[in-house]
Amino acid sequence: MFRQSRSGNDVIRFFHVLKRDERGSLVPAVAGAMMVLTGATGLTVDGARMFYVKDVLQKSLDSAGLAAGHALDIDNMESDAREFFEANIDAVGNIASSQSMNIAISEDNEVITLTAEATVDATFMSLFGFGQITVSASTEITRETRGMELVLVMDNTGSMRHSSKIDTMKEAATNLIETVYGDEETNTNLWVGVVPYITHVNVGNAHSAWLSEDGQTLVDTGFPDTEWMGCLEARTDGLDETDTPPADEPFEPYYWADTDRTYIERRERFSRGKNNWIDDEGSFEVTINEVNNGSNARGPNRGCGEQITPLVAEKTKVLDAIDDMAPWSFGGTATPMGLAWGWRVLSPRWRGLWSESQPHLPVDYDTPFMDKVIVVLTDGKNEFISDEVEFGRSDYTAYGKIVDMGHTSIGDARDDLDDRFDRICANIKNDSVIIYSITFGSTPDSGVRTAFQNCATNPSFYFHAPTAASLESAFETIGRQLSNLRLSK
Repeated sequence: MFRQSRSGNDVIRFFHVLKRDERGSLVPAVAGAMMVLTGATGLTVDGARMFYVKDVLQKSLDSAGLAAGHALDIDNMESDAREFFEANIDAVGNIASSQSMNIAISEDNEVITLTAEATVDATFMSLFGFGQITVSASTEITRETRGMELVLVMDNTGSMRHSSKIDTMKEAATNLIETVYGDEETNTNLWVGVVPYITHVNVGNAHSAWLSEDGQTLVDTGFPDTEWMGCLEARTDGLDETDTPPADEPFEPYYWADTDRTYIERRERFSRGKNNWIDDEGSFEVTINEVNNGSNARGPNRGCGEQITPLVAEKTKVLDAIDDMAPWSFGGTATPMGLAWGWRVLSPRWRGLWSESQPHLPVDYDTPFMDKVIVVLTDGKNEFISDEVEFGRSDYTAYGKIVDMGHTSIGDARDDLDDRFDRICANIKNDSVIIYSITFGSTPDSGVRTAFQNCATNPSFYFHAPTAASLESAFETIGRQLSNLRLSK
């Protein structure tokens, strides 16, 4: 919209006089023609300037409106809008002598109306009495909150015990949740899950129905003096890389069998990989997981950490799950195991399996205005803890020992896990799940960092955080991006 600041009466009066002039001289006619040409030129030049200012004004207003609409805190909407407006309106330079913006927010904070004006000083057109021209624009933004299913897949291996890394991770993850939820205990269509992983995960012993018939028998009869905690073994034949539900292919319980503590004479030491939790007299030793007692842990649940927290609506439950995480010894690190279970927490193929109180979750992949997001973190590379040849060359894991995977060297087994990680990442992204990935500390080498960058939905969703401060910054950035994602239409 344009409006002039003065009328053109002087010019109109001149042409009336010229029309009544009956003298034969060509001068008035030539003069009149020149004024018409000058006016046309002025209109072209000044019109181009006005349309340019109008375009910049509208774009500045639109960006300001989107900034206001994306603000998580309603108290920041106006300040964010003005910041974006000022940053973009600078493009008009000295063409506009002044500009202003007004913002109006509805009582329910859902509709944002913005108007703006800019004043352009005329050049050629000032000869015809048009000294200034005012350009105006307006826009209206409706804040529509998207829904989200978010899962944090967090490394809980023994290496997280060093340099307080577990505490740093928990604090950073807590800040992310606080950012996404804001001051609310629940938020519109927002559900969050937490998947702690080592070389296996704990789904909770309430899910024994997911086990095979033999697995259920083992749980019922094969864990003397203790109970199955809920950790599962990896399925074979590539099923560990899928979101196939247990109804199609059941699971086996994670079971670290009793083995004697054997003296290795050539090394003049006891084998550290042993797990003798049944004594010679037939009674049963206290077993692991009543407490997390590090290298002294023994029992069929050895190294079985905290349970998965499936999708829940309450912020407090998510924060409690983060606070409960702790580093667990034995086995090594298997990020593909954690990532696959993060996928299963989000997969609609698992709808109704995780919680009777949330039978509608997870939602379909193509549900309008709903996003599925995984944030996966590791502080190292995929790893098996080695052991003597006599004992399978490695600790027991969800994949068994490395010989159970068909390997005789730790290096080959690591490469196998790396390949599984790559394939699981691709499978998850094929389902349009958004992946953020983080490598933490100095241990992840260039190969791990490249794999995690390739796993992320795009390179900007990958973060390498060598220090505690950089990890906090990475989670802060992800939190802001997720907040904007939830408010993007």
